[in-house]
Amino acid sequence: MLRSFFIGLSTNRAFRAFAERSAIGRRVSLRFVAGMTVEEAIDAAAQLNAEGIDVSLDSLGESVLQVSQAEASAAVYHRLLDAIEARKLRANVSVKLTQVGMDIGGPASGPALAERIVGEMVEHAARTGNFVRIDMEGAEYTEPTLALTERLHHRYPGTVGTVLQAYLLRTEQDVERLFAQGIRIRLCKGAYKEPAEIAFPAKSDVDLNYCKLMKRLVSSPVFCGIATHDEAIISQLCNYVAEHGIAKRAFEFQMLYGVRRDLQRRLAADGFGVRVYVPFGAEWYPYFMRRLAERPANVLFLARNFFRN
Repeated sequence: MLRSFFIGLSTNRAFRAFAERSAIGRRVSLRFVAGMTVEEAIDAAAQLNAEGIDVSLDSLGESVLQVSQAEASAAVYHRLLDAIEARKLRANVSVKLTQVGMDIGGPASGPALAERIVGEMVEHAARTGNFVRIDMEGAEYTEPTLALTERLHHRYPGTVGTVLQAYLLRTEQDVERLFAQGIRIRLCKGAYKEPAEIAFPAKSDVDLNYCKLMKRLVSSPVFCGIATHDEAIISQLCNYVAEHGIAKRAFEFQMLYGVRRDLQRRLAADGFGVRVYVPFGAEWYPYFMRRLAERPANVLFLARNFFRN
């Protein structure tokens, strides 16, 4: 019930407008969001690098409906790529297609705009030796996202990858499809509400599929990200790689900024690759609500720590 409640709130425009403009809302968000500006995000990345942790930077925003908004989002990513290069950070970037115009003007124009904008980002990343992750959104975007990733990978091999969600029934086939082309994958469980016709309805089935797929990912020659905070799943994977002689740096654990910092540091100290997804920006509300939906225990954590420094 809590998961459905927070997913519903993530699309509530009135509550979003209030939260993003209020001082209390911004204060609460800072547990999971690294500030509002590029400079704050870059400083957060530098701090994580100093702790032995790599970073993926995400300028928050989605579902833009004007070309000017899409171009403004793109400009932020070009600033990030330049700042990463200038400061020699171990960081890459992550972007949503709806943030760069996918939904503008119908199917004929929006996808073309998004492909141009993301293509320019990937070209920039290729010039600077970096990497762009195209984030996955709701199920209606799965096929367009995979197809765009494939086209850009063909132009800039090794510079672009995407995300697959273990709760979708199609994901096992999508893993093999991308691996056949050498495309890097981040595997997550999924944070959108999808019908039972296309997604596993039970958490236990999602977890089983996730564990099956993560073992396939770490056994492949393609470098992939295992995105989870589930300690039981992490322990299972650590045992699996030890038993099968898989190098600790043949893949990386990926976690969210502000979530299980103790676990992030412990895995890094044990020699595993760890990358933290660092979001920032004024449009933090949908992201924040999906984090509460994924892990309702975060609500209690925030309540306990709200008045602490």
